[in-house]
Amino acid sequence: MSADQVSGLCEQLVKAVTVMMDPASTQRYRLEALKFCEEFKEKCPICVPCGLKLAEKTQTAIVRHFGLQILEHVVKFRWNNMGRLEKVYLKNNVMGLISTGTQNILEEESHIKDVLSRIVVEMIKREWPQHWPDMLKELDALSKQGETQTELVMFILLRLAEDVVTFQTLPAQRRRDIQQTLTQNMEKIFSFLLNTLQQNVNKYRRMKTDGSQEPKAQANCRVGIAALNTLAGYIDWVAMSHITADNCKLLEMLCLLLNEPELQVGAAECLLIVVSRKGKLEDRKPLMILFGDVAMHYILSAAQTADGEGLVEKHYVFLKRLCQVLCSLGSQICALVGPDTDVKTPANFGKYLESFLAFTTHPSQFLRSSTQITWGAIFRHEILSHDPLLLAIIPKYLRASMTNLVKVGFPSKTDSPSCEYSRFDFDSDEDFNCFFNSFRAQQGEVIRMACRLDPRTGFQMAGEWLKFQLSSPVDIGPMNSKTGEGLCSIFSPFFVQWDAMTFFLESVISPMFRTLDKEEIPVSDGIELLQLVLRFETKDPLILSCVLSNVSALFPFVTYRPEYLPEVLSKLFSSVTFEVVEESKAPRTRAVKNVRRHACSSIIKMCRDYPQLVLPNFDMLYNHVKQLLSNELLLTQMEKCALMEALVLISNQFKDYERQKVFLEELMSPVATLWLSEDMKRVLMNTEDFIRYIGADNKIVDPIMEDPCGLNRSRISFCVYTILGVVKRARWPTSLEEAKAGGFVVGSMPNGNPIYRNPCSDHVLKLLDNLLALIRTHNNLYLPEMVAKLGETFAKALDMLEVEKNAILGLPQPLLELYDSPVYKTVLERMQGFFCTLYDNCFHILGNAGPSMQQDFYTVDGLASELLNSAFVNLFNIPDFRLRPLLRVFVKPLVLSCPAEHYDSLICPILEPLFTYLHMRLSQKWQVINQRSLLCDEDTTDDNPESQEMLEEQLVRLLTREVMDLITVCCVSKKGAEQNNAVAADGDDEEMMSTEVTPPSSSELTELGKCLMKHESICTALLITAFASLSWKDTLSCQRTTTQLCWPLLKQVLSGTLIPDAVTWFFTSVLKGLQMHGQHDGCMAALVHLAFQIYEALRPRYAELKAVMEQIPEIQKESLEQFDNKLLNPTLQKVTDKRRKDNFKRLITGCFGKPLGEQFRKEVHIRNLPSLFKKVKPPAEAGTLGNNEEGTLIALFEP
Repeated sequence: MSADQVSGLCEQLVKAVTVMMDPASTQRYRLEALKFCEEFKEKCPICVPCGLKLAEKTQTAIVRHFGLQILEHVVKFRWNNMGRLEKVYLKNNVMGLISTGTQNILEEESHIKDVLSRIVVEMIKREWPQHWPDMLKELDALSKQGETQTELVMFILLRLAEDVVTFQTLPAQRRRDIQQTLTQNMEKIFSFLLNTLQQNVNKYRRMKTDGSQEPKAQANCRVGIAALNTLAGYIDWVAMSHITADNCKLLEMLCLLLNEPELQVGAAECLLIVVSRKGKLEDRKPLMILFGDVAMHYILSAAQTADGEGLVEKHYVFLKRLCQVLCSLGSQICALVGPDTDVKTPANFGKYLESFLAFTTHPSQFLRSSTQITWGAIFRHEILSHDPLLLAIIPKYLRASMTNLVKVGFPSKTDSPSCEYSRFDFDSDEDFNCFFNSFRAQQGEVIRMACRLDPRTGFQMAGEWLKFQLSSPVDIGPMNSKTGEGLCSIFSPFFVQWDAMTFFLESVISPMFRTLDKEEIPVSDGIELLQLVLRFETKDPLILSCVLSNVSALFPFVTYRPEYLPEVLSKLFSSVTFEVVEESKAPRTRAVKNVRRHACSSIIKMCRDYPQLVLPNFDMLYNHVKQLLSNELLLTQMEKCALMEALVLISNQFKDYERQKVFLEELMSPVATLWLSEDMKRVLMNTEDFIRYIGADNKIVDPIMEDPCGLNRSRISFCVYTILGVVKRARWPTSLEEAKAGGFVVGSMPNGNPIYRNPCSDHVLKLLDNLLALIRTHNNLYLPEMVAKLGETFAKALDMLEVEKNAILGLPQPLLELYDSPVYKTVLERMQGFFCTLYDNCFHILGNAGPSMQQDFYTVDGLASELLNSAFVNLFNIPDFRLRPLLRVFVKPLVLSCPAEHYDSLICPILEPLFTYLHMRLSQKWQVINQRSLLCDEDTTDDNPESQEMLEEQLVRLLTREVMDLITVCCVSKKGAEQNNAVAADGDDEEMMSTEVTPPSSSELTELGKCLMKHESICTALLITAFASLSWKDTLSCQRTTTQLCWPLLKQVLSGTLIPDAVTWFFTSVLKGLQMHGQHDGCMAALVHLAFQIYEALRPRYAELKAVMEQIPEIQKESLEQFDNKLLNPTLQKVTDKRRKDNFKRLITGCFGKPLGEQFRKEVHIRNLPSLFKKVKPPAEAGTLGNNEEGTLIALFEP
């Protein structure tokens, strides 16, 4: 290799790098240059001399960086094939570059420093400590040369800790060797880091005031920052003794540095890591030094200084860190102070609370919210919560909360000091709104905790605020509401204050009623407030909504003074018919609709929670509702039905079957007359007549005002809403004695449980045939020939509402639109809304029918075939978003509440075709999605835009979860409750996937599960769906199915004779699941566990499983043979379950899927070095500690 050869190659490389980095280069040139450079790195035998030449100081920064990249590539990919002398040559040259080959610390580019430190760390990972014992000494020697070298040494030590401990990017044995050696040398390393920090900080402080020494001061400052960053990489894992050594010298230094502007962020980061440490309480006790006078003084003065200089980004970042430090200190004190520890509440606890409160009152909404969890922990704490210092701060905390609940600080506005801070923290008003809603909910929790400790103060403040708001002048602010002139928008100062006050009042009243004894409750104060609210008149829908919330919040006082109930009812009923402009033809805005709905909800809530209180006023309530219902246009159908629901709730208090039955008959008679009329029957039975009746075949000229068939639709809605309300609310008394006395009990089951009858059963069952006809007709609307009959205006009437789409895609609604826009802007939207609610409500009725009417419903003649011929007709054409409510609100409750004696006659006939169909449908959908991701063809025409594809894919995902949840609820015991919550929310992808795997023993089949598994076709459908779903692209569904469903189902059929093909298919499905989801730890752990269970249970009977294993890429055949022999021969030494599972996991690693970023990455191989720590070989014979006891114990303690 001649010097000319190296120079020639280097010239070519410099040209190539210049072309690559020049923005003016064409793509073709750039690609050619890149290809040349990559081929050079891969194949050229003289990479090291070329890399060293390119890395010389005389080259430009870009070229030097490329030269160093070449050296890094050599270390990472060629090290194992290099001779010892070559390695030493490269190592010495790299250390030489650190010593003399870089520019001054202030001039050198950060990416050069970074790559240089990476090269050294890559060599350390391969050679230290066995082949490079003096590495730490060499770094120490380098650091003595000056600031430039010291900073690089800091980078090396930090990178080493990150690779070995934080990211663990090297093989287990090398990682152990390096980490143990680091730990052994930690005292030296730590004192080196601390000394470096101290010396450089001292020099920096001395020189920074002297203008002539400015560059030197800056150099020392840089090293100080690097030392702090490196400390941060070690502090969270080294033994606590190093951190607290020398009388907590490190903590003292960090507190001092909080007042040094250039170093304060790094110091706060380190302090935060220290105070966030978990571990033994004993080890953490020294941290209480931070509650001492000196530390508290430094922390507080740093916060005041940073805050006093206005909003500067750097200072704001520091304040956030400092706030986190105080939060973590709060967590530490909560952990350390307790009845079982000798740590006492620190003397400076009051000072700490005051400083923490300063963050809770800071203009930044983000800082305010950061403190809430810690306040909650302190208010809940068994000892701290009774501390007089804390009780003294509660009024101040509540006063701060009154300010913090006011929704101001939108980044687009300038109406509050918070706005400026929000522009740093939030991208948009929607982003801020989302944050503020969760912050407010969190505050509500903490206010409730505070009020449990001091209920009277909270109530007194709320009362004062309410009185103040009632007498305040209206301030609409610059934005008028579109609802009407002179009305508030959601940004109006008047509404924002009312809204916050209402939330505060709600938060303080419930804990007061729970905490105080009956005689201590300030009833007269409460009633006075209630009277003031009831007398307050407003025509503003947003304010009226707040007034109604206040009425509901203060309602518990009425239980002490029932004479005020008529006034409350009168206020609520007047709000049910609220209009901004009477007799207006314009569509109601969302704000108006919300008020009316709010009033209905308040009445229902009152009747549900205080039925005994309302019962004496039943006749007054009934007459009022009759009067409202007599005018068909006064209320919407939902409002009418809400009022009827309230009446039904009170009628449950009759506790008299016959009386309630007569009342329900009278209440439902208008519905029964309309629903059972010949005309309605014809409309409900025939799809074409139905389309004509609701006006979906029309072409509308004025889509805003014109809606000739609106009344027809509302009549159908009224009937369906009413049936739903009655089925949902009518119930027998909860007390068995009262139920017997009232005539609700008609016998008992074989197990002795009573059989109840519902007074609504007869009335509802009369209407069932037409309801099922409507459901069948609705399903048939999706037939292509029926879709073709929809009018031009209504061609998209069966599509999803925009609101539903946005909810599924997780897109926020524009803020103002929520309140100011009409509920449905066009007749098309009204029609979409009609179809959507009608479909959902019909299935809600069927879902509630089982729990509500019990045996009266389940014994209906031919119920299974009736349901199959209505709810399950034409499923093929029904879209995914319609199929989800069918499964969730109808099939699941039907199955869960069905008595076991009807499983064979009702549940099995329904689930058999349903599960078979659902598997076929989902398989096809996932096949399309998988093909779509394979064919990322540039030329495909865009008739299906990306947003539509995303929506479809997300819907398939949600439907998959719904189906798997239904199967789990049917088959596996004790799991339903957790899943209901999980599937209910659409945005569940963010849910953290647990890496723990539920052991199979916890999931047993339910009685229904066993019954379903006896039917061969259902059993097949369940098994195939469960195992096929493992390789569908939905990690959440995969993990749930793996942990809860697959093994219990498979275990049920193990005792029978499974054909070999089925067994290999089950096993292969799990491996395919690993291929798809192996990159996710949670899924990978669960799938490995399942594969291991299947292999252990079935390998002895099916040799075919071994053949499947042999096809796994990169499998070690000898290891497989060994594993197999031990499995088939139980007499061989049996290792623990965990060891066997680990061995099995190693065997199948070849089929684990990798994240896209790692799929094409070149493998780095780091060889193990001779072990540092001698392993003692266990004796050949595995026995108890017998004769050999002494020898074994000695061996355990050998170094």
